Amino acid sequence: MDSAKNLPVAVIGAGPVGLAAAAHLIERGLEPLIFEAGPSAGAAIEQWRHIRLFSPWRFNIDDAAVRLLEAAGWEPPRPTALPYGGELIDRYLAPLAALPAIGSRLQTGARVLAVSRAGMDKTHTRNREGTPFVVRVEHADGETRDHTVAGVIDASGTWSTRNPLGTSGLPAIGEDSAADRISSPLPDVTGKDRTAFAGRRVLVVGAGHSAANTLINLADLAKDKPATRILWAVRGASAAKVYGGGDADGLPARGQLGARLRRLVEAGTIGLHTRFGIASLKSLDSGVTVGSVDGRTLEADVVVPCTGFRPDLDILRELRLDLDPAVEAPTELGPLIDPEFHSCGTVPPHGAALLAHPDKDFYIVGMKSYGRAPTFLLATGYEQVRSVAAALAGDHEAADTVQLELPETGVCSSDAGTSCDVPAAAAVASESSCCAAPEPVLVGFPTGLSHGRSSDNN
Repeated sequence: MDSAKNLPVAVIGAGPVGLAAAAHLIERGLEPLIFEAGPSAGAAIEQWRHIRLFSPWRFNIDDAAVRLLEAAGWEPPRPTALPYGGELIDRYLAPLAALPAIGSRLQTGARVLAVSRAGMDKTHTRNREGTPFVVRVEHADGETRDHTVAGVIDASGTWSTRNPLGTSGLPAIGEDSAADRISSPLPDVTGKDRTAFAGRRVLVVGAGHSAANTLINLADLAKDKPATRILWAVRGASAAKVYGGGDADGLPARGQLGARLRRLVEAGTIGLHTRFGIASLKSLDSGVTVGSVDGRTLEADVVVPCTGFRPDLDILRELRLDLDPAVEAPTELGPLIDPEFHSCGTVPPHGAALLAHPDKDFYIVGMKSYGRAPTFLLATGYEQVRSVAAALAGDHEAADTVQLELPETGVCSSDAGTSCDVPAAAAVASESSCCAAPEPVLVGFPTGLSHGRSSDNN
């Protein structure tokens, strides 16, 4: 960033990884400028604050952020406790954002509309590398302004762009017109959203831990409101992957989740419909009719879409990106996280070198860096931004020395839209590998199951 060293570095998103990026930039003597579309730090997590993480506190906080907090007298939570999303905000992100070092550089209600090179569209090459970036932002006061910056770290996540309910990666026919019958991906069915679900026919769509959490919460609601009817639709032939490995799961809370869900299905509390690829939705006065590709139909009052997320790449249209054609992650990262073969336990730690794009000093980090792969590790995101901050500061040795300070197998960070379930390193080493690359240092707790969609065909 020598040609623009007096300019700040834009950080898009004030979630855990975005604020960690800012903390690392500050430690490196660089000036972060943080843009958060929501009203406060962690705005996306606020929408699932009622969900408990599978992993304990010690794996969900960043070292540089902790150093800033402890210097201000912050008392860390018990490292072995399992936090809720709301606790992650209240006890970590909000205090971090309130520090003068972070708060003075944080702009909330600031939605990034586009990123480009100043005075250049993506077709211009001459002097491109030395030209600052321009970040166009719609601010809370309604004014749109351009900000000139030396580098850009996009940590905006994927929460705002869920995958459609339909097959083929497309919305089901009628999905858009049935929007008033479709809830948010992780509704608080026993809390603030209770009235929208109590005593109604609820169809949960999806085969990940978001679906499992919602289904179990609906079962709790049905104890108090027996008229509540719970339906569950998955595209696969069974729900075995959602049930998980039970006692063989390296994260007990995750194993217990799957075991409890299985019991609810076997008891008939939840009506499971397999091989149900959604083709259409038709709104009626009495609810919505959901049709499958094989002609079956389900009637519901509300549909919960637990179908995963995808990155919003529109704001990056004028940048030169190098993305994997399958998962829309950086090209070198894509094959390591392709959900056909991998989950969070089979990706090695990685940093700036692997995340780099043709537009120098631009990086996508955090959940968005994984594109459409549903397997992101929060701890991996912290290591990403540590490396990226070092690279932007010119410390290439530190940027290239990538490692995770985790126990031997690491840990999956959250159950919000993820499916972190693969064997531990020792187990994987004994199996055939789909990768030509050298055996990576694996991160992730074992679930007792092989994973990757290709395993469904074995």
